[in-house]
Amino acid sequence: MIACDCEVCTSADSRDKRLRSSILVQSAKTAFVVDTTPDFRTQMLRENVKKLDAVLFTHPHKDHIAGLDDVKAFTYFSAKAMQVYANSLTEEALKREFSYVFSDKKYPGIPDINLNTIDLSPFYIGDIPVVPLMVWHLKMPVYGFRFGSFTYITDANKIEAAEKEKILGSEVIVINALRHKKHISHYTLDEAIALVQELKIPTAYFTHTSHQLGKHAEINSSLPSGMALAYDGLQLSFD
Repeated sequence: MIACDCEVCTSADSRDKRLRSSILVQSAKTAFVVDTTPDFRTQMLRENVKKLDAVLFTHPHKDHIAGLDDVKAFTYFSAKAMQVYANSLTEEALKREFSYVFSDKKYPGIPDINLNTIDLSPFYIGDIPVVPLMVWHLKMPVYGFRFGSFTYITDANKIEAAEKEKILGSEVIVINALRHKKHISHYTLDEAIALVQELKIPTAYFTHTSHQLGKHAEINSSLPSGMALAYDGLQLSFD
């Protein structure tokens, strides 16, 4: 058993109870998640998600793919394959980590998954438009996504000019801000704030925050107007 006495771990504020980063994107007809974290099952049960049409992956790191097996409940009750969208780099990791799912000889009870290879070309999931954009997680290419006026980016510390063009005009952005101290592959809070200001996005939420960043209420109170820390269960509306 590991004991923790840091202020974030012991905080009574529910917004300091941080599971791994993922989002659920929904329209009246379509529902999909971006990434299946190790907490995927807990997150779906907590939010009472009954219908899931697809999974969209940002990159192949374990904290973003480890929960994929738990889509089997959705595929079982819907009697349909889960549509999984990923670039070739992430596909390779999925096939390696979940080899039993993609083997020629399948046993009962495994999730039914249909892989869809994506690149930087825009596409649709159901009735929701998806615009992929590439960001850098040190030397790893990671996909961010724009859905209408909303942009989601996680695990990044550099975005090239051509990809920033895809973000311009967004009304809302959710972007990673790991901590205050410089990090090798994530934006710091100050770097994320500067990027939002550069891109002139009116509303921003910071995600993928570590306990090193500090308590939600304290950090939130210090942020510029229009910016806030994201928290588990946060709901946003966008066109």
